Amino acid sequence: MTAPLSFDAFSEMLGYLYEGPLETPPWQSFIRHLQSHIHCNYVTVILRPQSSQLDGLMVNTRGTEEVVASYNEYYAALDPFVDLPNLKVVALDELISREDLMNSAFYKNFLSNFDVAQLIGCDINTPEGAQCRIRICRSDTDPHFTQQDKDLLGVFIPHFERALRLHMQLNRIESERKLYSGTVDQMAVGTIILDQDGKVMQTNRVADQLLQEKDGIKLTNDGLHVGSAREGQEFRRLIKQALSSQKGNNPSVAEALRVQRPSGRADLGMLVRSVPLSEWNQGKQCPSVAIFINDPEQVSRAPYESIKALFGLTPAETQLALLLANGLTLDEAAEELVISRNTVRAHLRSIFSKTGVTRQTMLVRLILRSVATLG
Repeated sequence: MTAPLSFDAFSEMLGYLYEGPLETPPWQSFIRHLQSHIHCNYVTVILRPQSSQLDGLMVNTRGTEEVVASYNEYYAALDPFVDLPNLKVVALDELISREDLMNSAFYKNFLSNFDVAQLIGCDINTPEGAQCRIRICRSDTDPHFTQQDKDLLGVFIPHFERALRLHMQLNRIESERKLYSGTVDQMAVGTIILDQDGKVMQTNRVADQLLQEKDGIKLTNDGLHVGSAREGQEFRRLIKQALSSQKGNNPSVAEALRVQRPSGRADLGMLVRSVPLSEWNQGKQCPSVAIFINDPEQVSRAPYESIKALFGLTPAETQLALLLANGLTLDEAAEELVISRNTVRAHLRSIFSKTGVTRQTMLVRLILRSVATLG
């Protein structure tokens, strides 16, 4: 029989439950401790039920992919322990008799392979559309689940629903962040985020490349170093100003800086601005300063298929348009495409007709400002 939880044990379990969305995979600590308290073979949380479009997404205390893969591929459709009443803890033997279970293909081909003959569980369906299933399993030789076992799981269900909604909100925010981050990467703009102490919190792919080159900007133990002594002094002033602006809750002001590179390559362009904080933000791990870096020698690469579809170009015209957008002259483009100058000019006339521009510079501007560069 499952023993009642002490106040301290219950408080500890709530901590694991609400910290679950921050773990990878989520809720692994909670289900591991729930397994020890409820004395079972293992606990499974199905965060996304299997469907015809997507495999199920689950976390279990066995820690093996074998269970997940075989369930998704073969046995999800046979599972009788689904579509339970929302937020209510139910035992499998309330839905199907012991005899029917033992004779079912689901038991013979799946549950028995993992020494499972008893289950209790709960479905959690949130107003936002999340569908979560919690399943607790015991073998045939273990004591039968009691009402006390079900009550113990039931105590955590309202809290799990709240934590699940937090998990969904964090996932939405992270998805948006990745979308915007990928867009900035595609535009070939480096981004560096600093905390309130001026320490680097986050960099994107373009910034990582520039930092690795150590040509005009580099990262050391004591922070970012930029250009010459004069440029470095101006950079530190801009950072200090941005931090002061944020701490004073002043409107964000962007300041620009041009940085020469020791290699002689084209100068880097930098924009430094404070990151607006929400009213309730606090703590040291808050984004405070954003640094945007433009390297003129990097080009934003518009995807071939997007340019082709947006402007109705032929494959040959699309190739030429992309080469021109990347800074090549007509002669250089002809050489790259291994075609004559006359052919290139014919393609260019056709491109002008389809895009409505009349000059090569206008074409480049049109491509680089189009939504294709965001793809």
